[in-house]
Amino acid sequence: MALLNQFTQIFKIKDLRKKIFFILLLFVVFRIMSGIPMPGVDTTYLAEFFNKFQALGFANVLSGGALSTISIAMLGLGPYITAIIIFELLTLIFPSLQKMYKEEGEAGRKKFNQYARIATIPLAAMEAYGMLTLFKSQGAISIDSGLTLLTSIITVTAGSVFLMWLGELITEKGIGNGVSLLIFAGIVARFPISILEAIRGGTRDQLPAYLFFIAAIVIIVFGVVLITEGRRNIPVSYAKRVRGNKMYGGVSTYLPMNINPAGVIPIIFAMSILMIPGMVTNFIGKGSGIAQNISNFFSNGWSHGIMYFALVFAFTFFYTMVTFDPKSISENLQKMGGFVPGIRPGPSTAKYIAFILHRVLFIGALFLALIAVLPSIIEGLTNITSFSFLLGGTSVLIIVSVVLDTIKQINSQLQMREYEKI
Repeated sequence: MALLNQFTQIFKIKDLRKKIFFILLLFVVFRIMSGIPMPGVDTTYLAEFFNKFQALGFANVLSGGALSTISIAMLGLGPYITAIIIFELLTLIFPSLQKMYKEEGEAGRKKFNQYARIATIPLAAMEAYGMLTLFKSQGAISIDSGLTLLTSIITVTAGSVFLMWLGELITEKGIGNGVSLLIFAGIVARFPISILEAIRGGTRDQLPAYLFFIAAIVIIVFGVVLITEGRRNIPVSYAKRVRGNKMYGGVSTYLPMNINPAGVIPIIFAMSILMIPGMVTNFIGKGSGIAQNISNFFSNGWSHGIMYFALVFAFTFFYTMVTFDPKSISENLQKMGGFVPGIRPGPSTAKYIAFILHRVLFIGALFLALIAVLPSIIEGLTNITSFSFLLGGTSVLIIVSVVLDTIKQINSQLQMREYEKI
């Protein structure tokens, strides 16, 4: 009942209602773009093409299914996400970029994001050229001349940049992170079609396997929510300070540390690396020698699963070390008069925070790696691939994270208006 009252209250507030309808309108625009195919697409060959290049399934998920139709939005928000990741990694190399990202506050973050937006254009153009060349070589799309290729690259690049703009627009005028919401919309939009295809292709003999899948989905979603919301709180106290006639500080709080601070980024890293050898091998053609050996190695289920697990586990640590700096947190606490009880301020606090982070991160990395390979394990046990789209680590993590974040954003909006009434 409380949930129903909260839902009705959302649509009673004019400003909140307008934001929700605005987001839904941009979702419709996104889905229309995903359904507009590029000129010269051979639709009869698409299914065969994507069965041959199954590694592109991950990129197809991030594009909301636009890649499988070779639409004008076939790259989705991939180039923008790649640009952000590249610039975050570059903070390790360039101190000035690191200072901008971590020390200059909101103004520095805006400038950092602007650089990522600019870098999205050449990245999208290069990715569009590579994908269109691959499609052309395999006969999935017909490109007669260099001018046609150039026009197609410009069209696909413009589609990706337009989606980036839609994401920024949702962030600015809507609720939550626009990029995450667009990816969420693309994943969810394919669910009805995928479920219908799975039901049509099923038999009564497969009913126990389907029930097993449903139970696995419930357990996975529960685990993802548990780990996503899980935190290790480090107690922090603030010393009392007297300024003029007033006393500040003397309070106790905590520093929350997420069990999975890296989110879905390690899975994106790992999948991107594992996609490269198979795509290169298929692009140059399988023959005797090194190309055939590489293809056999990466197509083997055991080797692929073990490498996938190891890469996700390692990248979780690597990405967290890039974005989370215990030394900087320790310095900020010291400047604000805060300290961890029983730990000396400065290097000792940084060492303690790093120690806690590594212990918590081990659980998060292990869970993330397990979620990533779980679809392969389930498919191996049941010999059914119909519901793999529901068990994919990336899809589940994105859906759960976006839903939880959106719920928090709406609750904060409702609470803010309650305070305004008081």
